[in-house]
Amino acid sequence: MATAHSSETITPDSLPTVPRRPVTQSLEGEVLTRSTKEITAAFVRQTKFHGLKYVFARDRSRARRVLWFLAFSTCVGLLSTWSWNRLHYLFSYPAFTKIHMVWAHSMPFPAVTFCNQNLFRASQLTKADIYHSGYWLDLLHQNHSANERSLGILRDSRRQGLLSLLDFGHYAPPPNFHINTTEMFDRLGHQLKDMLLECKFQGENCTHRNFTPIYTRYGKCYTFNSGKDGNPLLTTLKGGTGNGLEIMLDIQQDEYLPVWGETDETSYEAGIKVQIHSQDEPPFIDQLGFGVAPGFQTFVSCQQQLELSGICDFLHGVRLSLDLQYLPPPWGDCKSTPIDSEFFSTYSITACRIDCETRYLVENCNCRMVHMPGTSTVCTPEQYKDCADPALDFLVEKDNDYCVCETPCNMTRYGKELSMVKIPSKASAKYLAKKFNKTEQYIGDNILVLDIFFEALNYEKIEQKKAYEVAGLLGDIGGQMGLFIGASVLTILEIFDYLYEVFKDKVLGYFIRKKRPRRCQSDNLEFPENPTSPGVTPNHAPRAPVTHSGVTRTVSDSRRTCYLVTRL
Repeated sequence: MATAHSSETITPDSLPTVPRRPVTQSLEGEVLTRSTKEITAAFVRQTKFHGLKYVFARDRSRARRVLWFLAFSTCVGLLSTWSWNRLHYLFSYPAFTKIHMVWAHSMPFPAVTFCNQNLFRASQLTKADIYHSGYWLDLLHQNHSANERSLGILRDSRRQGLLSLLDFGHYAPPPNFHINTTEMFDRLGHQLKDMLLECKFQGENCTHRNFTPIYTRYGKCYTFNSGKDGNPLLTTLKGGTGNGLEIMLDIQQDEYLPVWGETDETSYEAGIKVQIHSQDEPPFIDQLGFGVAPGFQTFVSCQQQLELSGICDFLHGVRLSLDLQYLPPPWGDCKSTPIDSEFFSTYSITACRIDCETRYLVENCNCRMVHMPGTSTVCTPEQYKDCADPALDFLVEKDNDYCVCETPCNMTRYGKELSMVKIPSKASAKYLAKKFNKTEQYIGDNILVLDIFFEALNYEKIEQKKAYEVAGLLGDIGGQMGLFIGASVLTILEIFDYLYEVFKDKVLGYFIRKKRPRRCQSDNLEFPENPTSPGVTPNHAPRAPVTHSGVTRTVSDSRRTCYLVTRL
């Protein structure tokens, strides 16, 4: 049977009122594509990127658009290259050293520590001291028998007092006697009240009470201006001789132990060892001290020197006060974290070394030396001989991996410039001998004068600073963006705004459509089942629309089928 088709023209008023429905899926894709293109076209027209609108201008020739594209791509490439260079420079963590002179109205005076080169006074040794420490001092063998070589040297030096102490024929040590090494160091060491002949600070007299006893590898030592034991920190208001510390000392060479062999405690020198340091830093005088000889007045003055390396070397002309500030990693290699020590609260290289040496001896010898901090058992003289001295010498001289101490980020060092004059002069020898009730020979062999002062109230400050930071990176990249593509921070915001619009159209639109109800078949236009209904002429071919206000539709005789609806 032939299928009949009918065509009719329907005006807008003749259509029934139907709720608005979403367009079909194929048409939605076209609408979304056009929407994204419109957003992109609007961005290209309105953006502040120089040259971008000429790349997509349809009213310009292809050649001009290609040239604009090449120019824009070249500028973007140069901008990317320069930006990467600046990023690489930032993450190389560059630093520079700044040196400048600071003048002050007053300056804190440093701590001054000195030790006699001799460990024990010979006149204070007792038979018990020799019995328990003779093996350590190389006077006795381990079985307490006398060392014949040492005896021969003592006989030649006519030290009859020491020879009598080496006779243990009728000596029996007290029962349950344990030698106190710390007490022995304190008792046998040189006493400051006997050594100190004169003391002045800024013209005012001072005494041994202004000094704090402290123990080092040289035994009992003394620190001036330590800030401990109730002594306030001293400051100086002027520079030059007479405005610092001036002391006259008797080194007591008659009390020096004879050298009968080579031990760690053997000293061939006569005089004192001196270290100038800050109050926050413990003395490390056996490694960092300088010597002062008897028979001379030694001046330690302060002079300026610009040290461009950022590290203080103790060369001729180094000034007395040097303030150094280093940067922590990754810009530098200094230590910025607090010291991990139960003995010291402030980090310094000497504090780190002493802490490390203490732990090393406790681990290897189960004791510590007298000068080491802590509450561990102090080594006996025998332990000094057999374990402590060899272990510490090995650590200091050969083991470079155990005690690795980083440079602190902030520290104050003191250099020195030394000059000396002979004392006493021939004109003053008799006066000094009479004043101190000594011979002229004794004065020349034992008396020394030490004068420490600031030459000027200034100090050199050496700082490491960051050479490049984030602010510099933003400034460089921003400047290059303006130079190459005419962009700024607001232009970057335009890009984000464009991306947001595309995201909203593509992604958010997808989820919104997904939540809408799906179109069912009944949403299509329905026509009467009877093809001969009024207004429909059967067996007629469909007619094309001829007016803008009507709707033309082609209708098949098949039931409930609509092929196309076009609103003009």
